[in-house]
Amino acid sequence: MKTLEFTYHIKDIQKVAEAVLSHLHTKTVLFNGDMGAGKTTFINALLKAMNSNDEASSPTFSIVNEYRLADDKVYHFDFYRIESIEEAYNFGIEDYLNSDHWLFMEWSERIEDLVPEAHQTLTITDLQEGKRTIKLTI
Repeated sequence: MKTLEFTYHIKDIQKVAEAVLSHLHTKTVLFNGDMGAGKTTFINALLKAMNSNDEASSPTFSIVNEYRLADDKVYHFDFYRIESIEEAYNFGIEDYLNSDHWLFMEWSERIEDLVPEAHQTLTITDLQEGKRTIKLTI
């Protein structure tokens, strides 16, 4: 498994999102990083790179947010509050996983056994002073 690394200042996030988008070869992307690292902020930049007019917000309490694309959808999950795989089944995770839409997953390790095999992982590290590093599996 290869990894691409991008180090950037937050003011350049849109350029990095466009570069990352060009390297996505699956519609399932796992977003890793500490609380406050900028996962949802980066998802918002990716949505703009995908020409969505929607604004990303953290689905911590709703578990999933849906964003519109011209001819597709993005389902943005935040599994931080999920205590068990059974909870994921209770809100219908299977329907989302079996869809042909984009799946952006934060805190996916909480449902690790359900994560599709075909996925890419994006890990964000906050370097402080407005700088971040992203590592993307390709």
